[in-house]
Amino acid sequence: MLDPGEFWLLAGLLGALLCLSLFGFIRGATRKRLIADTPTSRVRSAAQGYVELIGQARLMEGPPIIAPLTGTHCAWYSYRIDRRDRTGSGRRSRQRWTCVDQGTSTDLFYLVDDTGECVVDPEGAQVVHVHQDRWHGDSRRPLVGPGGGGTFLGAGRYRYTENRLHLDDDLYAIGYFRSHVTGDETTLNTEVAQILREWKKDPAALARFDANGDGEICLEEWEAARQAATDQALMQRAERAMAPATHLLSRGPDRRRPYILSALPEDQLATRYRWMARLSGLGFLLSVGGLAWLFLAG
Repeated sequence: MLDPGEFWLLAGLLGALLCLSLFGFIRGATRKRLIADTPTSRVRSAAQGYVELIGQARLMEGPPIIAPLTGTHCAWYSYRIDRRDRTGSGRRSRQRWTCVDQGTSTDLFYLVDDTGECVVDPEGAQVVHVHQDRWHGDSRRPLVGPGGGGTFLGAGRYRYTENRLHLDDDLYAIGYFRSHVTGDETTLNTEVAQILREWKKDPAALARFDANGDGEICLEEWEAARQAATDQALMQRAERAMAPATHLLSRGPDRRRPYILSALPEDQLATRYRWMARLSGLGFLLSVGGLAWLFLAG
């Protein structure tokens, strides 16, 4: 027989296991089904909204993305630095790891397939990576990399962990897709007025419309300037309409739908969630059985 304190402690542990198992089962089953049921789209022809894309991770123009602990050029990274703290002495000595620094990349990068490129905003994404380094050292920031001959058998006071998506890694992504075409956000009249204001600031630009050479722009000459400004505005709008669209994949407004970036291929990712659902289901059944036994025996 258990005393009341042990009874309720065990009941609380089994109840927590039940809740966690139920959450894991629902999460694994729904995500596995979502991945299986969402068709793969191409960047160029993807519909606006929630889509699945497959391509390679590439850098955008500009400064590179560099993982802070190893200095590796990559598309995305996360890192964590833990410190080993000891309490007590002798047989009562205990140790625990305390996080002293961590961070996650929010820099944009490209997902590229054979039809085009899509800008990926990793903020808020669940990133499934395959590249991880973990090593130990005696300073808060690592003085050597994971293969640089650090402390013997992980005896250092600090533990460094870095996860990465590497450039040119195959990338599976499911999230909110939208396209932006630079074009007619302003009306034609507004654009014509802007061109005319710029010409007014430049006497040489208006001088070409002074047909009689009197230094003044009369009504007829102003109409000619307006027509020229309209022609220029129409040409600029036509050039913008021919420019390629910018595609963006992000978390999206519907927080109930997962946003996943994975270096694992689609089938392996679905298998991972299938096993999550199975093991969580087993944990749920065991916790229900344990609670039933506990209350019947109590």
